[in-house]
Amino acid sequence: MGTVSPRAVLRFENWTLEPDVEPDSEPVTYAMQCAVDEETSPASEDWVAPQDWVLKHCGKHPSHHTYREIITRPWRAWRRP
Repeated sequence: MGTVSPRAVLRFENWTLEPDVEPDSEPVTYAMQCAVDEETSPASEDWVAPQDWVLKHCGKHPSHHTYREIITRPWRAWRRP
């Protein structure tokens, strides 16, 4: 058996990244998270439901004043010609 020498093929390609707006893409979802106890609302395609959750949560926990919005947005990467 002969000697095997390593070989590499390199090719530079341009890639781009963009929000996935194709008809079959996952939906954009919204949720809210309490910054005090890190409890999180259910995710929803409508931003009103997570905001309603915040109002109920701070009603139960009057000292919890700060929240984070969590947006899950599908993205796609593709090679540009």
